[in-house]
Amino acid sequence: MRRRLTVRDERWPLASAFVIARGAKTEAHVIVAEVSEGGATGRGEATPYARYGETVEGEIARIEAVRAALEAGLTRQALQHALPPGAARNALDCALWDLEAKVSGVPAWQAAGRPRLDPVKTCYTISLDTPEAMADAARPMARRPFLKLKIGGPDDLDRVAAVRAAAPKTRLIVDGNEGLTFEDLVRLAPEFARLDVKMIEQPLHADADEALEGWTSPVMLCADESLHTRRELATCARRYGAINVKLDKAGGLTEALAVVAEARALGLDLMAGCMVATSLAMAPAMIIAQGAEVADLDGPLLLAKDREPGLAFDGSLIFPPTPELWG
Repeated sequence: MRRRLTVRDERWPLASAFVIARGAKTEAHVIVAEVSEGGATGRGEATPYARYGETVEGEIARIEAVRAALEAGLTRQALQHALPPGAARNALDCALWDLEAKVSGVPAWQAAGRPRLDPVKTCYTISLDTPEAMADAARPMARRPFLKLKIGGPDDLDRVAAVRAAAPKTRLIVDGNEGLTFEDLVRLAPEFARLDVKMIEQPLHADADEALEGWTSPVMLCADESLHTRRELATCARRYGAINVKLDKAGGLTEALAVVAEARALGLDLMAGCMVATSLAMAPAMIIAQGAEVADLDGPLLLAKDREPGLAFDGSLIFPPTPELWG
């Protein structure tokens, strides 16, 4: 039976502005791909990212370029060669995983080789703001197991110190989003260690992180913008102790699983990350989060309203998706 592909873009308002070193956003603008076959429909959600030159219109055009092949039966494995890594491939890859699960009756986590799918505890992100505003945002979240702080300005040490005072027991991750210089990092890292920061994510621009080779950081460094697919792993292993695996960067769950396997073989720690998006985007990332040192899948918590059905949250604990959502 012939497949049918449906593609659309959706806008999901945020509960408040999401601010990082590169700018701010007030909504999640996502792409949803649906692949139907034999009475079953698989869905995938992806978020185009301007940092990588992606737009919603451009990624939809990429999907449309493979429509004929997909509707004629393009396999998930062949998709890896038909489209480059990025949001378009992620939306289709996750839709095909979901379709395969619904047609076969085998859950996606089982098909991915996982023995089970357990709940995971996610970070909660505090947007870049003044030290006082970030402390105010962190205070009601102080009982969460992880807070992730966006930094990238002259008051960074004050920001982290203010949040640490407001949330004295939670584990802290600091995310520079490429906003620091190497000199900034050398100066700040010992102070962050003193404040018991557990990880610094992507402090330097991806094109400048060769400066990290040969330098020993007092806080573990995690690659985000520097790591997309397996091609960057060997380089990242010389510069970082951990990597942030995001389905939108890898181009779907298929490549992300391969990244995880090779990263583990290289001795790298793992963060399962996300863009700001709905539960449909987080659901396949739950498979990547199994056994990861850090899960950062709080996208739905930052929305004014999530899609229904969505993932079930109990504070920072995320429960596995129901088949109605994905997988």
